[in-house]
Amino acid sequence: MKRKTIDIITLGCSKNLVDSEHLIRQLKGVGYDVTHDSTNPKGEIAVINTCGFIGDAKEESINMILEFAQAKEEGRLKKLFVMGCLSERYLNELSTEIPQVNKFYGKFNWKELLKDLGKAYNPESEIERTLTTPKHYAYLKISEGCDRACSYCAIPIITGKHISKPINDVLDEVRYLVSQGVKEFQIIAQELTYYGVDIYKKQMLAELIEKIANTPGVEWIRLHYAYPAHFPEDLLPVMRKYPNVCKYLDIALQHINDNVLLNMRRNVTKKETYELIHKIRKEVPGIHLRTTLMVGYPGEDEIAFEELKTFVKDIRFDRMGAFAYSEEEGTYAATKFDDDIPYEVKQERLNEIMNIQQVISSELSAKKIGENIKVVIDRVEGKYYIGRSEFDSPEVDPEVLILKQNGKLIIGDFYNATIVDADDFDLYAIIKS
Repeated sequence: MKRKTIDIITLGCSKNLVDSEHLIRQLKGVGYDVTHDSTNPKGEIAVINTCGFIGDAKEESINMILEFAQAKEEGRLKKLFVMGCLSERYLNELSTEIPQVNKFYGKFNWKELLKDLGKAYNPESEIERTLTTPKHYAYLKISEGCDRACSYCAIPIITGKHISKPINDVLDEVRYLVSQGVKEFQIIAQELTYYGVDIYKKQMLAELIEKIANTPGVEWIRLHYAYPAHFPEDLLPVMRKYPNVCKYLDIALQHINDNVLLNMRRNVTKKETYELIHKIRKEVPGIHLRTTLMVGYPGEDEIAFEELKTFVKDIRFDRMGAFAYSEEEGTYAATKFDDDIPYEVKQERLNEIMNIQQVISSELSAKKIGENIKVVIDRVEGKYYIGRSEFDSPEVDPEVLILKQNGKLIIGDFYNATIVDADDFDLYAIIKS
């Protein structure tokens, strides 16, 4: 193990990744070498940033902690620290059950880690980050917590009430990241559309995005994790007006059956959902919608599931993910409803809904053949440059593959491309001369 080297391991969502990037910058500022690679740890100290959202994520986090705890027992690691959502939620239990960990921190007090290492947190570097993404794009977290009361979700239990980051602070971070070479911003929050209500007493997402769009050097802005109830419709003219606001919206809808939506406490109806989608598509022509759906929620009978399938076929989402309901302790659903749908049935429904979407995605991709699009190049892989269009978010969406024989391209630069082929997952393009 290398002295003065710290390994940061980030699990879970991109919001955790942002926290890790701020921590890495602080640690480097006080003289540590820092790596961000769980598969090849080499330092004398490890920090695991955990996820506690659903069962699979919690299991992954616990397994990672145990793996590093064993390394510490075997003398391959000097100190082990744990932070993040799982630690926030189960701080006392984890401290008792895994004593090999030197200290557990919650979601928000990770700055104490610097003090416990005998160093001091530097407030002058508050907005600075060491990016773990390719240097041309970054995730930009504009709030913490959530005020929604979805019955199945443990996030408010873990992170607390919604807290917006002031507009000027967000813009300072944008300008800093632009100065570091960032051109593309993935705007993230647990729930984007509530932004501003706590500090400005009204929804301010549209105004914030407009200000970011007017910041020199910002090439693309992409919006993640919107909520359908009380959607801020003043955002739509901003998306339509500014070419650097990607025609892309990630809006988690979860279900369409009215009874399921009611029990989920989503505060939206089937009729309102259809109306919102049609309005978004009318106001922002060409927009690509990504959504997440849940199958197997308590009380989801065959009629409700058939309604969900019809919804997917009707709307033809450009991007869609789905997951099976899993009961989370402490949530409203866990206390009010029996988890009455067998695991096998949940998995069958999940496979069925995703098979429907795969056909839709393939058809939509095939329609793009012959289109001219703007792409950014993320990396080189084998014989291809790997890029994305404005309709593709990193890690989760299709990519655009360009043969290297088409000429030399620069990572992080934008190019005009023509789509020449498509498969179930990706597009293939050539660069326009």
